[in-house]
Amino acid sequence: MTDKVWIVIPAAGVGKRMQSDIPKQYLKINGKTVLQHTINCFSYHNDIEGIVVSLHEDDPYWNTAKIDVSNKKLYTVEGGEERSDSVLNALEYLSLIEQLPDTTWIMVHDAARPCLQQKDIDALLKIRSKNSIGGILASPVRDTMKREKSDTSQISHTEQRTGLWHALTPQLFRLGELREALKICLEKQLEITDEASALEAQGKSPLLVEGSSSNIKITQPADLELASWFLSRKTNKVLNP
Repeated sequence: MTDKVWIVIPAAGVGKRMQSDIPKQYLKINGKTVLQHTINCFSYHNDIEGIVVSLHEDDPYWNTAKIDVSNKKLYTVEGGEERSDSVLNALEYLSLIEQLPDTTWIMVHDAARPCLQQKDIDALLKIRSKNSIGGILASPVRDTMKREKSDTSQISHTEQRTGLWHALTPQLFRLGELREALKICLEKQLEITDEASALEAQGKSPLLVEGSSSNIKITQPADLELASWFLSRKTNKVLNP
């Protein structure tokens, strides 16, 4: 494939569950911020043209973050109240500033997923050749799933896990199709938990691409230690292939 891909990273959240005064994307792991590690996942990939990061309007940390993107283009835009707002702002910015056609592939990735592996990026990018509407990294549910009784901590029943997947990021879609899907969902006040859910609401069926279980999302303090371990392994593989 020769089509260049743009990365959108919504990073306007404050991460309340981290119990920290600093947004989780700026907490440090192995000497770098979470956001630095996340952006580095894309900085040297040949198919990536550039990166857009959606920031909180009062973000005081970005200018001192020392982000290295190699020879990629890097933009920042103001994020919104919800993730979907931040992604939509980035898409509209790219359409205006870069004048990208609606057929451009956009990859949206969580700011708090710094352990993404290159092989998973490559696997997701391969679906571009299948004339698909796009798809997401995901992992099959392997644990027994329980549904709780409403407003209690008691088990209601066991959910069938057959066919269930954990949604991960990146998620890959065409710029125009994703932008319009997000706009429609926001206008109708539909709940959007990820980019795929916006496409699903329009009757589309994105592809599932199995990704590594190491692609964790940092949401709680204990996740930092696990991410540090995964990132150390990742560095060791680069230094000692």
